[in-house]
Amino acid sequence: MNSNKHTELANHAWSVADLLRGDYKQSDYGKVILPFTVLRRLECVLEPTRGKVAEEIERLEGSGGTAPERLLKRASGQSFYSRTDLTLKKVLNDPQYLAANLGQYLAGLSENAREVLDKYEFTQQVKKLDSANLLYQVVGRFADLDLRPEVVSNHNMGYIFEELIRRFAEQSNETAGEHFTPREVIQLMVNLLVAPDADVLNVPGVGRKVLDPACGTGGMLSAADEHIKALNPDATVEVYGQELNPESWAICRSDLMIKGQDPENIKFGNSFSDDGHAREKFDYLLANPPFGVEWKKVKDEVETEHKSLGDSGRFGAGLPRINDGSLLFLQHMISKMKPVDVNGKGGSRIAIVFNGSPLFTGAAESGESRIRQWILENDWLEAIVALPDQLFYNTGISTYFWILTNRKHADHKGKVVLLDARGYWQKMRKSLGDKRKELSKEHIAEITQLYAEALTVAEDPEHGKVKVFRNEDFGYRRITVERPLKLRFDLTEETLAALAESKPVEKLEHSTEFVAALRPLIGSTWATKSDALVALKDAEVAAGMTWPSGAPFAKAVRDAIGVRDPEGEVQKIKGMPEPDADLRDYENVPLNEEPEDYLKREVLPHVPDVWIDHAKTKIGYEIPFTRHFYVYQPPRPLAEIDAELKTLNAEIQALMSEVTK
Repeated sequence: MNSNKHTELANHAWSVADLLRGDYKQSDYGKVILPFTVLRRLECVLEPTRGKVAEEIERLEGSGGTAPERLLKRASGQSFYSRTDLTLKKVLNDPQYLAANLGQYLAGLSENAREVLDKYEFTQQVKKLDSANLLYQVVGRFADLDLRPEVVSNHNMGYIFEELIRRFAEQSNETAGEHFTPREVIQLMVNLLVAPDADVLNVPGVGRKVLDPACGTGGMLSAADEHIKALNPDATVEVYGQELNPESWAICRSDLMIKGQDPENIKFGNSFSDDGHAREKFDYLLANPPFGVEWKKVKDEVETEHKSLGDSGRFGAGLPRINDGSLLFLQHMISKMKPVDVNGKGGSRIAIVFNGSPLFTGAAESGESRIRQWILENDWLEAIVALPDQLFYNTGISTYFWILTNRKHADHKGKVVLLDARGYWQKMRKSLGDKRKELSKEHIAEITQLYAEALTVAEDPEHGKVKVFRNEDFGYRRITVERPLKLRFDLTEETLAALAESKPVEKLEHSTEFVAALRPLIGSTWATKSDALVALKDAEVAAGMTWPSGAPFAKAVRDAIGVRDPEGEVQKIKGMPEPDADLRDYENVPLNEEPEDYLKREVLPHVPDVWIDHAKTKIGYEIPFTRHFYVYQPPRPLAEIDAELKTLNAEIQALMSEVTK
């Protein structure tokens, strides 16, 4: 079937929008069009075996029993069936009872088909259409839609349904990005995921299992299926998914049903709290999870698994901030990689879309940093690809592909590729939401070629789009750099007031007299703490007061009258310099460098009295992608800026004179 025929059939289905206008919002057209398209396709697929199913029901229920679902599916030759002889054309024959008969028709479908239509809230849509006197016209439009398998193959039906999904997404731009990834982005993602396995996928009879744990409407699963079968038409591809949004789940399941695949592989629910594929492993895993979505609703379940199962669970590496579950998705996917056997067989590949946050958010030893460390130390991260901004419907921010595998090529072990594809884009003729840029076929081909070459190079190529790093290059030690506390000691109105308000002085029986005895010393300055304490003590004794003993009192006095001074006395604790918290600094030192060497080179020449508190050192991992591809842009010459300002000033003066004429 050619593309014109696809478009013709899609247009026929979408023409119902003309009937809905006024009674439905544009963004709700799909709630009618998509389920009716599914229903029409199901009845066309079931038509040839409808008689066999009726015979089987009659045979099995003749003895008073109920026909088992397993036998009815076998009779229909599909993963679904219908217990009635009703069709859309038959229910049209009785316009007066159209809604009731349509309800009877739906009730006769197998449970898995009804479940899909229920998620579309199909019964409510039928009632709404009936109330608006639109039901007869809408049913009539779909009853005439020829979707018989001999006219439209499962593969081509997928294209038609995808076209309808795309139109639906475009009509509701405000939410499209949550459930719909641009087709060309998916194509590139699948290319990078599958391309390194092209030779393996050409083996006759090869089978592959693919999972998308945030599958939305199923676009990524469809693209992966098509790509693998393009490489090997005889390949067996099983697609699996999970989706939290009911309508998106229904669309994805519908897509599989009308393509002849097993819709039971698409699970409904939250992948974190209710893993629909808990015991499964997959060859390929890909996802575009929502950016920066919090996981507060499943906090208890995730934290319980993290604490109770540890490394034997999905989230043993660490937990990210509650307001961004991106790295939870990645851990979930990693848990479903196939192990690699002693012969190097098995293993999996993962591709996921992230914004920039998972690259660097989180300080050393935070949840995010520990997750990155876990991934890099296990040598799973193959590459990160930076994409242009404004590629997605609901955000204009920059995005990245993370590609992971537990079966890296021997030449690439211990290495990570960073590929800068931000310059590969063309402007769209018409913006869709925040999407103003797109990737052409040529862009996809060039990026795919760059990626393939990047996996074979030992060092950075000259074109500057690719850089190759060792895993440990992304690790660092977060060191604490201390400087000594240096004080001089002044007695002023302010420092005396601070001393009077300190707890050790306030507790004194004669605190007022104690403070009054020190007042004659206001204006005095001492270079050392001992000199200050001797002078203060002498003043109290001279006034007939007793100087309190004990370290807490001495510290309170020091803290009250001590003033920071670069030339002051170094304060000590047990003979060692006391660190000044106000001057404390932190430095990130690459893992491949000794902190003391770094200190000697970078800090000591400027500040000679610093030291590292090694007890506070932390290990962190981040991937500063932008920094590695930063190109210095020199500022414009001052003369050029000055000339431009003069020109602008002259233009402003000319405009002002026009206004004041």
